This record gives sequence, structure tokens and C-alpha cells, in this order.
Amino acid sequence: MASKGSHALTFKVIAECSTTKARVGKMTLPHNEVNTPVFMPVGTQGTLKSMLPEQLKELDCRIMLSNTYHLGNRPGAELLEKAGGLHKFMNWDRNLLTDSGGFQMVSLLKLAEITEEGVKFESPYDGSEMMLTPEKSIEIQNAIGADIIMQLDDVVHSTTTGPRVEEAMYRTIRWLDRCLKAHKRPHDQNIFPIVQGGLDAELRKKCAQELTKRDVAGFAIGGLSGGEEKCYFWRMVDVSTDHLPSQKPRYLMGVGFAEDLVVCSALGCDMYDCVFPTRTARFGNALVPTGSLNLKHKSFSNDYRPIDESCECSTCKQYTRAYLHMVAQTTSPVTCTLLTVHNVAYQLNLMRSIQNSIKEDKFPDFIKRFFHVRHPDGHYPEWAVEALKKVNVNLNELSHKNNCTDSVNKVKS
Repeated sequence: MASKGSHALTFKVIAECSTTKARVGKMTLPHNEVNTPVFMPVGTQGTLKSMLPEQLKELDCRIMLSNTYHLGNRPGAELLEKAGGLHKFMNWDRNLLTDSGGFQMVSLLKLAEITEEGVKFESPYDGSEMMLTPEKSIEIQNAIGADIIMQLDDVVHSTTTGPRVEEAMYRTIRWLDRCLKAHKRPHDQNIFPIVQGGLDAELRKKCAQELTKRDVAGFAIGGLSGGEEKCYFWRMVDVSTDHLPSQKPRYLMGVGFAEDLVVCSALGCDMYDCVFPTRTARFGNALVPTGSLNLKHKSFSNDYRPIDESCECSTCKQYTRAYLHMVAQTTSPVTCTLLTVHNVAYQLNLMRSIQNSIKEDKFPDFIKRFFHVRHPDGHYPEWAVEALKKVNVNLNELSHKNNCTDSVNKVKS
């Protein structure tokens, strides 16, 4: 089923898992098609740290994310508009998604003041003040020219409770209407609203129901993956996807750990982003099916295998663990580049494997193999066992005591 409406995006579900809520979609955007579920690498200021756009293309990355707040500060919307938008400025002819700047309400909270008008920031670059309103956020994103742009939402820390959560949820809805009114490029840019509501399932449900009354091309799930317990996290993802339309893409913001990608795809999410694979590369860590390898460890000094023998990336084809261990000791930029290439390749390959298993209607088997490789002792994360059981996948037949039961009872459902 394809999504309807006069948008610069079409979305067609081409395969569905007969057991879970997972599906494979084809999302057509102005700069090319994207197969979902998809992971989007994060290039905060128009560049993925340690990688060139050409290297991303070699990995067949179809969409990446950049940050409105940072691009709005430097180089600024005026310069980007003169350059013809971020695509031309950074020499990237594939899709871009920009966040709204709302996340900085949390990450830069000491520098931010939130009112109904918007968010007043103190620039971390020069100390100057910047007022980010819904209208200003859209103005900057229109200048950037990303294929998918996000509404400005009122973001609270994921562990926040009490009236502030409800206030932020309703303000997010009001700000969406201001964003839609301010949007000047609906013919080639798509606004995604963001479901908020903290760890309150009823607020999430209410927010999703209200947002779906608007004519938009897709939806995001925000305000999670910020330190909350996993037994809260997956339930909020699950209730959000339950109340978002099946014919439109669902973007789970800020999620990128491999186990999260597998579980949340089973819960019905289609899009993800996270700095994790690129950030962990800068610390000498390589992502592999069993978890990660810290290549700074001396055990790799005489290991002449590639990082992952099944990986086709340029790093695995040309370099050994021993070489990567040696350069990792020097904190060389070379290490960052080589490991970043591999880690992004790992994420993209994982998503392709998820897609293929759903197309073959073998996703539950894929899930079980994935978790067995990562946890050969059978001690699977309890939150994952619970989440997958909700969508009819039993990681094991043993009865496990739910360590989160008492705390989960406090979450409205």
C-alpha cells in the first residue's frame, strides 16, 4: 500500500512479516529511492566524521542525517541558500534528513530557555543568543534543502515525569501546526511530526492520534533512547507504532545499537539514526555480529584476519586487525576513517539482512540467529525477550523472571 497525499515522498509496503509488525518499504524521495528498514548515518554539520561522500556512496548509503541547530549556527542559512542547499554544498546527490534543533533542548539544556514562542539558545561557538522558533527551524531547514525535515518539538529528557511531559506533548502538537504553516517547499521537502509523551503510554497514544489528523508524509517517534530503562523504552515504541498509520514511514529517532534495530524493526519501525557507529569507531571499536572488538587491545597485535571475514567493505578487504591495532595506538585519523567505513558498512548490511529476511518471511528465524550469535550462552537481554514476545517471537522456551516487572507497573498502559 502506498502513502497518499501531495507530498515529495511516496511509501509503499512491499513485504510484511507474518509474525511480527516488521515490514519492508520502498520510500521514494526527490534524490532517490530508499529501502526500509533503514539506518541513517549522522553527519552533524554536512559531513560524516572521517568519511567522504564518495565512500558513503560506495557503501550504497541512500540517506544521511544532518543537524539544523549546528548548521543554522555555522555556516548559517543564508550561506547555504546561496550555495544552492546542503546537497550541493557538501557534494551529496542522495537524500538528506535534517532534525529540527529540538534535541538541543536536552543536550544543551544549560544553554536553553523554553517558552511557547520557541527556544532561546546560547551559542556554544561564540556565546551569542539565538531564538529557535518553529518558524525559524523550518526557515533554516528550507534553506538546507533536506528531503525530509522535522517539526520543532518540545523535547524533555526521557526520564522526566510529571506535568512537564504533558505540557511538552501538547506544545509539540501546537508547534507542528506552526511548522506546517511556515513550510515554503512542500513540493520537494517533507515535514515529519514527532510523537512525544515521555514514558506515559496514554500520552503517546493521544499524541499519535492528534498528529495523524494532519496531512503529512511520515511520522517520527521522539523523546526516547535518552537513558530510560529498556523495559520502558520498548513499550513506548510499541504503543507509538500501534497508533501510527501503517501506510506511512515511522522514524525512531536516535536509535542505533544493533539489538535495538532488530527489536524495533519487529515492533514496526522503518527508519533510524544514531552517532554510535561513527563515535565508537573513534575509540578504536569495530562492530561485528558478536558485538564489538576493541582493536586497541593487545590481543589483536598478531591477528592477521580482517575485522569481519563476511564483510565486503574496503577496510575488511584490505587491512588486518593487527594493522588496525597498530594505528589505533597512535589515535591516528587513519584509524577513525578505516573503522568508520567498516562500522557504517556493518549497520547498512544489518538493515539489508533484516529487509531480506522479512521479504522471505523468515524474520523470526533471523532474530533468533542474531541473538544467539551475540549471546551464545543464552542469557538474552530481558527487555528484548519481553519485547519480542509481544510480537510473537520467543527467544527461548525457558521462563525468565521479569526484572523490570515492578517498575513497569508504574508506567501507564
